[in-house]
This record gives sequence, structure tokens and C-alpha cells, in this order.
Amino acid sequence: MKHTTYKKLILSTLAMAICSSLNAAETTKTKVENKKGIDFERIVVTGATGKGTTVMASSVSVSTISADQIEVAAPRSSAEAFRNIPGVRAEASGGDGNANLAVRGLPVAAGGAKFMQIQEDGLPILQFGDIAFGNTDIFLRIDSTMASIDAIRGGSASTLATNAPGGIINIVSKNGKSEGGSVATTIGLDYDSTRTDFEFGGDINDSTYFHFGGFYRQGEGVRDTGYTGNKGGQIKANITKEFNAGYVRLYFKHLDDTTTAYLPMPVYADGSSVEGFDASTGTPHTPYHTSMITTDGAGNGRLADMRNGMSPKVDSLGFEAAFDLGNDWSVENRMRISRTKGSFTGPFPESIQGSQGLADSIAGAGATLTYANGPQAGNAYTADNLMRIHSFDVEMTNLDFMVNDFKLTKTMNDTSFIFGLYNSSQTIQQSWLWNAYLYEVKGQDAALVDVTAADGTEFSDNGVIAYGVPAWGNCCTRNYDLQYEVSAPYAAFSTSFDNINVDGSVRFDSGTATGTFAGAAQSSVDMNGDGSIHQIETSISNVNNADANNVNYDWSYVSYSLGANIQINDDLAAFGRISKGATANADRLAFGKIDAAGVAKDEDIYDEVEQLELGVKFRQDNLSVFATAFFAQTQEQNFEATSQRFFDREYESKGIEIESTYYVGNFDVRANLTWTDSEITKDVVNPSVVGNTPRRQADVVYSITGRYNFNEGSAGVNVIGTTDSFAQDNFDQTDPNALILDGYVQVNAFAQYRLSDAFSVSLNINNVFETVGITEAEDATAASAKTIIRARSIQGRSTTLSLKYDF
Repeated sequence: MKHTTYKKLILSTLAMAICSSLNAAETTKTKVENKKGIDFERIVVTGATGKGTTVMASSVSVSTISADQIEVAAPRSSAEAFRNIPGVRAEASGGDGNANLAVRGLPVAAGGAKFMQIQEDGLPILQFGDIAFGNTDIFLRIDSTMASIDAIRGGSASTLATNAPGGIINIVSKNGKSEGGSVATTIGLDYDSTRTDFEFGGDINDSTYFHFGGFYRQGEGVRDTGYTGNKGGQIKANITKEFNAGYVRLYFKHLDDTTTAYLPMPVYADGSSVEGFDASTGTPHTPYHTSMITTDGAGNGRLADMRNGMSPKVDSLGFEAAFDLGNDWSVENRMRISRTKGSFTGPFPESIQGSQGLADSIAGAGATLTYANGPQAGNAYTADNLMRIHSFDVEMTNLDFMVNDFKLTKTMNDTSFIFGLYNSSQTIQQSWLWNAYLYEVKGQDAALVDVTAADGTEFSDNGVIAYGVPAWGNCCTRNYDLQYEVSAPYAAFSTSFDNINVDGSVRFDSGTATGTFAGAAQSSVDMNGDGSIHQIETSISNVNNADANNVNYDWSYVSYSLGANIQINDDLAAFGRISKGATANADRLAFGKIDAAGVAKDEDIYDEVEQLELGVKFRQDNLSVFATAFFAQTQEQNFEATSQRFFDREYESKGIEIESTYYVGNFDVRANLTWTDSEITKDVVNPSVVGNTPRRQADVVYSITGRYNFNEGSAGVNVIGTTDSFAQDNFDQTDPNALILDGYVQVNAFAQYRLSDAFSVSLNINNVFETVGITEAEDATAASAKTIIRARSIQGRSTTLSLKYDF
């Protein structure tokens, strides 16, 4: 394995931390009041097992990131904020959504957040975190209504949430119990963006309080699309009524936003920019290609807009209640109904090839190329390279979601028992409506290119070379109409005696899947409506609804978790946990894992994860450390749209996760580091990859945030880093041409100055040194450092200025 020195360094660091902690246990007898650093006295709420337990007394790896801490990190998306969570690897290069999230070496074989659950106020946003083109973070926006982010890795998340064996990220909203509000306007100084955030909350009377807020923004975004790619906003509101024995809360969310979906782009294998395509600011998006003619999921003509990007539309209504029933019984219920839909649209480079070779492969030897539009429309195209673009054009017509989580708690002295029932209903209705185009290799204002055969036959129409994607076997015109029902009773206990806390939990998940899915059939259609059938109209892809495949299967599995924590003194504790959980697969089983009768095999339906954790928590004076060693064995079935590959694998990962803080006067430092050693231990489809490191899994990822606080404000720097990783894992990684994604360090900066008690100005710089950091690549090998590959990088430098008024 690579980076052996990192392993030795981190193992020795953890050993020294534990030894020094144990030595300090003999002398550290001070109380914990007013201590800075990690808030070990915070009550664990997200993923808790039983009665309220402090972080110090809990056997769960849990972290909280405040709104102030997120501001210093200068994130441009929710996924960029998640990079500051210990143990989480967030590939935050897709814009405001479409991120890939992994935790503690659990794999990202396709995309999304399969083994983690993203929640808002204690309930999942979607039931499945890896719906193709419907990643959960697309339907999430972080704004000034957020109070904090709670995160649990492993542990009890396996049993107190469905499809969350790796962990939970919970966005906690402000509730207005503390009266106040703010209005802030943020403008981009070196890119086109204007955004206003607002929020306010307070008392209605002695027992009722409320909070509402949201944001609206518009602009081109951080890359040069040539049009307004980001436009929309969100409104959230809640109202709480307190009673003598509890409370009732109603909350509402309306999200209607459009953001550019950044996809892979041409870049050299060493991360440098291809001529005419800046890796930091360029994108295949172009004002010369905004409209697309396709057929819809029913075969009717349709005009789509490339500028739609990721366009989530969510209306949700939720209910939350908690009451003390007397006699040491309490009840809690959370419910949400969400009406969710959207689209995912973007240009995906299927390949970058030599211009003449690609032209000849489409229209035969001697084919010619001309600009289809742009300033040189009609002129010969003579550049060396050309991009074949597949339009990822996905309509998510219905992702409605209903969820209810009921729990009853009985407390007896230092012991509590939870009995709960979770139910959810998830709809997945999608249509994939893809075309193929030719683009010039250019990162700003790229023109489309037409191809003509030697005999004069036109093999394109204004840059369209196919109504479908023949380079991928016309695979990807399809419909999904699927319904998933989940029910999960669960039980948990926690008890304490002397300085030891023990907790355990078990969950029985069962579900049913019904519906249909339909693939493509080829036919001739007059797509442009001119009354003639041209060459590219002789074989267009339509959804073949007449030959839809039924879906009708069910599944069930049991999860458990058992943990113990020993508090050695006020400032030192150690814990251990063993867990087994699972996550169910959904739409990605279609077109390969569901038979003609609509049935899927149990081993394909859900993937199990077994985990072991050992950790220590320590604080002394100005230092706080939370370190966890982990081991996980993971099964995975998956399907990747861009490669059209199914996965049937098992993985093993082990490592160390460290969260720490240190204060010196007005200066504080927060540092997180995760070392992971992960490998493929079984592959049914391709056994030759056993022993490989999972793709994009770096040995070390870390974040460091330093901030200086002074009377009139604060200033800080946030550093995000990763070591090298393999771009792919489905080949011989000892091949000298294996594509390695270089490690990188991204520096972000933040400064705030209060002009008065209520008014402040802030400067925020994301990626100060304009580092190119490749988070994913479609290619597996590169013959040289100057081989052109298709990859996705973090965004280049972006600077914002914010004016904020607090009241």
C-alpha cells in the first residue's frame, strides 16, 4: 500500500494521544465548567440510543459544526461544508448538488451517498441516498435558517435510521426560541453571483415561538457558462407550541432553485489545463447550446433546456411532537410529507478524440467538419481535437416522499428503553432523454460542430449527431416508475452504573418495491418537423413503454449495534462499539438485476456493513481530542450510468479518525484527520481486481481551521487536503500507466469586521490559490502526463463580500 509513512505517523500519533491521556488521568481532576474545545457536555440527539447522554458519556462518534464554524470554511455548497466533518470524504466538485459522499472507507462505486443518510431536523430528505441523478444533496440548501450540522459516523446510525449504516448528517434548523434575526447580502467579487439570506424568530406568546427565513440568489456561477446558471431560492418556517408536558412543532419548506450541474471536462492527466479549457473556470456548458429536441417519456416531441441544470422543486410539510406521559414514559413523533420533483441536465464528454478520426467514425472516411453555430458558423473546423457530448437530460417527475418516525421511551432510574416504528414511502419516477452532440474543445463559449460525409450526406443537424447515445449502445433513453414502501420497528436500551454507560439497539427493516421500468427502442421520426426524414432521424431512441418490465419484490434484514463507554475521569473517556447494518438498493437494480418476473435476489437488494469502533475522548486545559479507530466490512451491489457497469463486490477498510481543537488566547484551531486503508476483497463480476484500492479512496483526508477573534470581529483560514488516490479500480493498479489523482491542498479564507454591534462586513475567499483538485475521472489509464482525460475538479478561486445586519 502507498503512503506507509502516513500510517506510521498517524498510528504513533494516536498511541501518544492515548498514553498522554491516561497519564493525565492521574493528575487532571478539574471540573468541566466553561471549558473550550469540543463540546463533550453536549447532549447527543441525532442517532441517540435512549435518554439524553452527553458526548463524553456516549459510545458514539458524533460531531457538531456550528453556523460560525461553517462560515469560516467558506463553502459554496452543502457538500463543501460536509468536508469539515471528521471521517467524511465529500467530492464537492459538482456544483450545488451531485456530490459523492463516503465515510470511513465505505465505497462510492457509483455516486451519491449510499451508506449515509442526509437529514433535515431528524428525518431523511430522501429514503435512498444514491438515486441516479437524484442525489440527496441536490434537494438540500444550507442558509441562515440552519443552527448546526450534527454528524454521526457508524455506531447507532445502523439501527436508528434506515439506509444509514455508515452514518447520519443532520441539518438542524433554528426554531426561534432565542429571539432575533438577520439579513445578509452576498455578492461575488470575481464571478457573477448575488445572494440575499434572511431569517427571523421569536416569541408569539409565553408558550409559542416561531422562526422563518431563506435565501434567493442568481448569477452565472463560479464557472464560465455564458448564461445565468444559478437562479432561485428557498423559504423555511416553523412554529412551536410548548405545553406543560411537551411541545408540538409544525414546519414548512419550499425550495425552487436552479444551479449548473458541473460534469467532467477535458484536462491533462497531471491536472494542468488543456489549451483553451481552463480547469479552474472552464466548463463544456455554452450559450451556443441551450435548447435540445428530444422525445419525452411517452414518445411525444419535447424541447428541453440545457440551462435547467439541477432544478429541485420541493414543498414539504412536517410535524414534530414530544410529550412526557407520566410514570417515566415519554413519546416522540416526527412526520414529513414532501412533494419533490426536478431535473438534471448537463453536457457530459463521452470522449475527447482526434477530430478527423471521430468524424470518420461517424460519417465514413473523408468526412468533413464545420462549425454549426457561433462566430465561425459555416467555416471549416480544423482544430486537432473534438468532444462527443452526451446530454445528461433527466426529468425527475416525481420523487415524493412520506416518512414517519414514532418512538416511545421508558426510563427507570439510570436505564431507559426505546420502542419505535419507522415508516416511509418513496416514489421514483424518472425519464432519461439523452442525445449526442459534437463540441469544440473549449472551456468558454464552445460552439457545436457538424459532420458531413464525403458524398455530401449530412450526419448531424446543428451539432446533433444522434437522437440517443449510439456510442453507448443507445442504452440510456428510459423510464422509471417505481414505488418503495419501508417499515422498520426498532428497540434500544441504555444504562449506566458508576462511570460506565452501555447501550444496544436492534432494528428490523422490511420493504416492498413495485412499479415498472422501460428501456429504448429505435425508430425513424421527423424530429425537426421539416417533413423529411434525414440520416440522423432514421434511428432515434424512444422509450419502449409497450415492453415495460414489471417490478414486484420485497426484502427484510436485521441490524444491531452494541456499545459501551467508560468515563475514566471528567476529562477522559474510552468507548467501543460493534454494529451490523445495511442499506437497500433501489432504481440502480433495474436493467440488469431485476428479472422478467419483476423479482430481484436478496443478495442484490441490500448490502450489509459490519463495523467495529474503538475510541478515546480527552481534554486538558486548551486541548480536546476525539479519536476513533474503525474497521468495516462492506457488501455492495451498484450500477454506474456513465460506464454502464454493474458492481458486485465486498470491501474491507480500517483506519483512524481524529477530531481535535486547541485554543491559545483569542486564537483557536480545529483539525480533523482520517487515515483509511481500504481494499476490494471480493468481486463477482471481475475477480482480477481483488486486492485493489477502491477508486478515489485516498489514504489521508484532513481539514484544519484556524481563527483569530478580536473585539471587532474575526479572521480565519480553512485548509482542506487529501493524498493521492486511484482514479479507477477495475484494472491492474500496478500498471505504470494507471491514472493517479494527485493529492491537493485547498486553502479558504474568511474575515469579518463589525462596524457596529448589529452591522458587519465579511470577505470570503474559496480556494485562495486556485488549486486544481481532481475529485473524479472517467479514465483508468493515461499514457503520459499530457494525456487528455475527462475529470471533475474543485472550483477555482471565488471571492465574495457580505454585508449583514443582525437584529
